[in-house]
Amino acid sequence: MLDFKGISVHYGHQDVLTNVTFRVNAGDRVGVVGPNGSGKSTLFKIVLGEMSTDSGELIIEGSPRIGFTRQNPAPDTPDETLLEYSLRGIPGLSEMEAEMAELEADLADPAKMKRYGELQTKFEHLGGYDIETRVKVALGGLGFTTEEFLKPFQSFSGGWRMRAELSRVLASKPDLLLLDEPSNYLDLPAVDWLQKYLKAYEGTLMLISHDRYLLRTLTNITVEVDAGTATRYEGDLDWYMKEREVRYQHLKAAKENQDHHREQLQRFVDRFRAQATKAAQAQSRQKLIDKIDEERIVLPKRYTQSGRLRLAEPPPSGIEMFRCENLGFSYDGVKNVFSGLEFNVTRGDKVALIGYNGLGKTTLMRIMAGTREPTEGKAVIGHNVVPGYLSQEFAETIPPDLTVYRNAKNAWDAHGGGPEKVFRNQLGAFGFDENDVEKPAGVLSGGEKIRLAFLRLFFTAPNLLLLDEPTTHLDLDGRRLLEDALKKYKGTIFLVSHDIDFVRAVATSVLEITREGIRQFPGGYDYYCEKKAAEGSGVRSQGAGVSGQGSGVRSQGAGVRSQETGKCQESGQLSKKELRQQRAAERAKIAPKLRELKKRVETAEKKIDELQKALDEASAELFNPKPDTDFAEANRKVRTLQFEIDRYTADWEEAATELEALEAERPQQ
Repeated sequence: MLDFKGISVHYGHQDVLTNVTFRVNAGDRVGVVGPNGSGKSTLFKIVLGEMSTDSGELIIEGSPRIGFTRQNPAPDTPDETLLEYSLRGIPGLSEMEAEMAELEADLADPAKMKRYGELQTKFEHLGGYDIETRVKVALGGLGFTTEEFLKPFQSFSGGWRMRAELSRVLASKPDLLLLDEPSNYLDLPAVDWLQKYLKAYEGTLMLISHDRYLLRTLTNITVEVDAGTATRYEGDLDWYMKEREVRYQHLKAAKENQDHHREQLQRFVDRFRAQATKAAQAQSRQKLIDKIDEERIVLPKRYTQSGRLRLAEPPPSGIEMFRCENLGFSYDGVKNVFSGLEFNVTRGDKVALIGYNGLGKTTLMRIMAGTREPTEGKAVIGHNVVPGYLSQEFAETIPPDLTVYRNAKNAWDAHGGGPEKVFRNQLGAFGFDENDVEKPAGVLSGGEKIRLAFLRLFFTAPNLLLLDEPTTHLDLDGRRLLEDALKKYKGTIFLVSHDIDFVRAVATSVLEITREGIRQFPGGYDYYCEKKAAEGSGVRSQGAGVSGQGSGVRSQGAGVRSQETGKCQESGQLSKKELRQQRAAERAKIAPKLRELKKRVETAEKKIDELQKALDEASAELFNPKPDTDFAEANRKVRTLQFEIDRYTADWEEAATELEALEAERPQQ
């Protein structure tokens, strides 16, 4: 269906995609993964024709109907309702329906009857007769109430507009569905519904996501976009996670081999470039260096901050961490966000708060953090409880205009401070070096923001962590790192997240908030799902170290005067004849050595060229593996070839150096 052939895209001096080649077949369910900013969304823009390529081409077979979510959905008219907007998911459908209604008035006309039949067949094929039902199902699944169907579309916030955009795309039943981080605007129940809906989708799916639950359950092919390249893995997320580590280790070994070879070539060029007798060889080696630089192996970005997300040991506290009694809140004093909430959190609990957006999850967390006061009821923080709040809105707790250094230093000073050297060490321990500390917090990546937030929490040393959507801006590796840190944390956690796998791994109990109130489930996410279901709710290895150092040994045969012809005549001078005989004898004596050295040089050069071609082929197989590639055998072959190249290069350098010395002394003879 989609054939990406050698596609490259550049932004200024930045290479976003370089020679990207892979195929998406009809019916594939592709998970597109990779670090933030690696070029995943660029692939979608190319498919949609929103971006051109600098080189290469995309072949789209057939004329598939493509469904995708726009980033800034807007209504056609100010009065257009949510339902009307969502029904416009299939271009031309409403016009087709209007024309059919007009034709129905005069079906006695054979031409109009024929046209009506054509339109009816096309309308039915596009799902026109049941699109309203599909749209309403999608809207309901994504959290809209039936009362909201007739509200003006423009009255909804950006997040709810994106839900409406998603519902309209899903209901249009496209042949090719492109979804870019669809769970970013969803709460956990909506993510669960979306997973079930997409599970039944029969077309071709390309899903950009960091949500492991969606990737694991919806995709069977994984495309990793990283370091300007795209690699297709013939398996789901779990298979990809294992296989990518194997490929990464082999690619790392291949890069070490390549770097070693380049260093060896550069050493030769530096040594012989100024010598006329070796200029050709040096130039040849320089061309090889240029070729290596053009085809330089670039390692994928790894989550290099492993082990740099830490939490301080929680200070002692009472058993009860938080308690609320008849808790309620209203922004305008008229309409309650929630009311009558009663629950408690005890020491050591790891609680996930679950519920649709708009029910007050973030507001409740702000009350627990002390940044808002309830408008009714009581909110009680336990004895010696120190809350640490990580807001979904980064700027709420970390001023974006302040630098990393100043944000961290403010937290450091507010909690006792200490020597500057100790503070700097803590910055480094969380992965911030001298190039990072002067960055404004607002320009940090998702992973950097999380590390800065947790550095501040580390200085605070809380025993009650309040985390509002902490995974939103994290890639797969960042989420795993955060998950591991929270699982090891000995304090109490109260979190909101739409990442089902994250909640499943961290939470030991669940609070469900609904319009009717709040319920506590004394078990993890799977326990919660079981209870809801019961109630009727669906839920280089190193290359050889042979270094081609020249021996520096000069032939001792040069300059030896023949004792046979070196007799002086009484005048002390040699005759011309005797001089010619002497020189001929000297040439004859060193000729075999010259022939031997020349043969060694020629043999080594020929062998190195052959081995280099074989190494290029073996490396190509390692860099662009086929499904049946044996990585261990391919890497062994690369190491063996590199060892042989090293061996022949060392022999070549020794022979060439000795040959050069002999040839330099011949004119003196």
